[in-house]
Amino acid sequence: MTTTENKDQQHPQEDRDRQLVDRLLQENSPSNFHLAELARLRIRYRGFPGARDVQQSLDTVLQRWNLTEEILFEQTRQLHANAQGYKPRNGSSQGQDDWS
Repeated sequence: MTTTENKDQQHPQEDRDRQLVDRLLQENSPSNFHLAELARLRIRYRGFPGARDVQQSLDTVLQRWNLTEEILFEQTRQLHANAQGYKPRNGSSQGQDDWS
């Protein structure tokens, strides 16, 4: 491996996501919105070579909420199936998802 292969990258959304993760860390009883946000962020950072502090904080949120990733994804699949899934809070109707 070369040194560039070992180097962590900064995710382009990391600064904004850090603020959201900090809010999630403060939640004791997550709402459907919080669950959807946590699932979205878990997907975004899965396998990403960097943002280690964000990834560790997402693990901490799962633990605090007594969830496994499998249970989180099952719950959010149910939310989406019942049309209670991710909806941007800013009221944007542009139809643009923010998954990556």
